[in-house]
Amino acid sequence: MTYTSLLLSRPGAVEDTGADAGVAAHYGEPLREQRALAAGTAVVDLSHRGVVTVSGPDRLSWLNTLSSQQLTNLQPHVSSELLLLSVQGRIEFDARVVDDGGTTWLIVEAAEAAPLAEWLNKMKFMLRVEIADVSADWGVLGSTKAVAAWAGRLVWEDPWPHVGAGGYSYSSVAEESHPGLERPWFEYLVPVAEVEAAVGELPLAGALAAEALRIAAWRPRLGAETDDKTIPHELDLLRTSVHLSKGCYKGQETIARVHNLGHPPRRLVFLQLDGSQHTLPAAGSVVFAGERKVGTLTSVAQHFEMGPVALAVIKRSVPADEVLTVMDGEEPYVAAQEVIVAPDAGQVVGRQSGFLKGPHR
Repeated sequence: MTYTSLLLSRPGAVEDTGADAGVAAHYGEPLREQRALAAGTAVVDLSHRGVVTVSGPDRLSWLNTLSSQQLTNLQPHVSSELLLLSVQGRIEFDARVVDDGGTTWLIVEAAEAAPLAEWLNKMKFMLRVEIADVSADWGVLGSTKAVAAWAGRLVWEDPWPHVGAGGYSYSSVAEESHPGLERPWFEYLVPVAEVEAAVGELPLAGALAAEALRIAAWRPRLGAETDDKTIPHELDLLRTSVHLSKGCYKGQETIARVHNLGHPPRRLVFLQLDGSQHTLPAAGSVVFAGERKVGTLTSVAQHFEMGPVALAVIKRSVPADEVLTVMDGEEPYVAAQEVIVAPDAGQVVGRQSGFLKGPHR
């Protein structure tokens, strides 16, 4: 069923497409909206997101056995992130996780809710768990600051870019200098029927604003930075989504083997694009090093301070200081790379920590 947010009736609203269809791309002033969202004075409609619930006394121990994350002792209202992997360690589902003491809530991309609920139901066996796709009834509202008017609502706070217990940083950038610290991120669970009333008179930013801030924070997104071969190491997802010391789960052998013995074959990079052009290359454009194809542009946006920025997944062997070219058809875009996943990531000293604060980039 196609979802259409009631907030698309707001003045100036232009509906987004692709993964964010059903909500507004912007409300007429994309850069102003982005600046307001970054400052915490605007909120963003993400009510198209998928929401899956898992209830029952075995829910956390069961999810712990299936996923990459340690969830057995997850406390109510503490945010986490989990991956469900293939036997080969490739990412199949990426879910934001928060438990309210009786139900575990999984926030996913809109297209992932139904297949995730179906897969989980196949894995129930005789355990005391109940799975439901509640996307038709529940949505998400996002912000970069806690919203006083929404106090009491269940909220997921993005752990990115902090390295969680059992996690590991594949970046050569120290955690206290990571640009993700400039983007605290909150996703509030709100009944779809209450979304319009919950927003009320709060200023709105579109999904384009949220995407630009995500890209600047080096935050990967399922369906954008991932394909059918992606393993978590390539995207630096071991910092928030994988516990390296937990018990067995599907895909664990690949996680351990790549982490202990080798390097991920590809690496996520942040790109500063040449700002002299008046257009942006499309996601999916080919990335070149000289005349050699080395990767794919995965996400791109106009940032309110940095100009055109992007994320790309490229071959690990590309030198970290090499200037790249993005080709959108016949149109070239020169791109300077900033390293996210280090080319020698297998040799990076992992950092485990709680929630740290530090200087912004």
